[in-house]
Amino acid sequence: QVQLVESGGGLVQPGGSLKLSCEVSGSTLADSIGWFRQAPGKEREAISCISYGSRVTNYLDSVKGRFTASSDAAKNTVYLQMNNLEPGDTAVYYCASKRVRGVCSSSSAWYRYWGQGTQVTVSS
Repeated sequence: QVQLVESGGGLVQPGGSLKLSCEVSGSTLADSIGWFRQAPGKEREAISCISYGSRVTNYLDSVKGRFTASSDAAKNTVYLQMNNLEPGDTAVYYCASKRVRGVCSSSSAWYRYWGQGTQVTVSS
């Protein structure tokens, strides 16, 4: 069974940085893994997707140049490095996966497995 566990969220001041981790078990990073976030009262939105462990597709224009997705195959973990955080980045952040290779999607409905989420709060 595929399980994803996020960590690394917390409270940070505007302009600060956080690095989220998503540890994957029951599958490998060759499968497609996406990062999403959901702010209160808003729909879940796609941030990026990693396929084949290293091919990154970015979806969210508001975080381009500030957020970077990466992976470590030895740890079976994907990361989301978030720099220059803004109050608008406050949300619950999720990783999700689907047992398919070489394909990504920005649709949350496409992914089958989800982590529990980690809260990121950007506030002074």
